[in-house]
This record gives sequence, structure tokens and C-alpha cells, in this order.
Amino acid sequence: MPIRRITKHGEKVLKTACPPLDYAAVSAELPALLKDMWATMAAARGVGLAAPQIGLSLRLAVIDVKPEGKSQRIVLINPEIVSLEGELNDEEGCLSLPGVYHKLRRHARARVRALDEHGVSRELSGEGLLARAFQHEIDHLDGKLYVDRLPFEDRLAVLDAIKTAKPGWD
Repeated sequence: MPIRRITKHGEKVLKTACPPLDYAAVSAELPALLKDMWATMAAARGVGLAAPQIGLSLRLAVIDVKPEGKSQRIVLINPEIVSLEGELNDEEGCLSLPGVYHKLRRHARARVRALDEHGVSRELSGEGLLARAFQHEIDHLDGKLYVDRLPFEDRLAVLDAIKTAKPGWD
């Protein structure tokens, strides 16, 4: 299970919406790809990783926010948001923008529908960090980064921080 290179801000794949994934067409390769994604996310100390973040335009993401310190791996294939409620204004970061964090308003509760790693359709609900992770990873699949949701002045400040950090990136 090799650790994949994480794409960084400015790479085209991060700004491109992913087409729906044909589960049958990828089911044979999916276990190996998911192992790579889990290993990459763990090595980067993330709680979520979308396929575009490893350079693949696939509508696929993995999440593990480790509730109560226990791993609870979630695979999302072709996810869609069913409902959003409440409001949460917390700091958010992204593995594709290493070391850059900013407060962002998201919904406090989210319900999503997606296929799991076995191709079974599921509806999942999350609150707090899990709700934020659902929204964040689905944004990636839609070609958006969290900074795209910031007010203009905040986005400028974050982009300045990105420019400062960029020389140290791999």
C-alpha cells in the first residue's frame, strides 16, 4: 500500500468536478486504491481524503474522524448531500493546503447518500467534525477547495499564506 503524493493548491485536478464513478468498472481495482488512500491519509494525519487529492478524477472519498479515538472508516462513492442543518463556524484545513487553516462556516449536521466499498447504497448522518468532513470531501469531488467558500478578504489572506508556504512543498 504505497503512500501517494497529495496534490497541492493550483493543480488542475483539484478544480475539476469529478464525473460519476462506474462502480462495476472499478470494483476490481478498488480495494488496492482504498488501501493507498487510507495509508496516504494516515501518513498525512488527515481525517478525509478525496481521489482528486491523489491526482485521480474519481468521485471517491474516504473519511475517518476517529470518534472517541476509535477508527470508523467511511468510504463514499458518488456521494450526494441529502440534507444539511444548523451552523458551525470552526477552523478548517486541507491536506492540499498544508499548514493553512481558517475559520469557515459549515452546516453542523449533514446527511449523505453514497455507495460504500461494496457498491451498497447507504445513507449516513454526521454532526460536528463528521458533518464538516462530508461537506469538505464532497466539495473536493465538485472541484472546490474550502478556501473557495471564504469571503473575499479572508480568501486573499489565505492565498497569501499559501504563497508563503509553497516553496516548502514537495
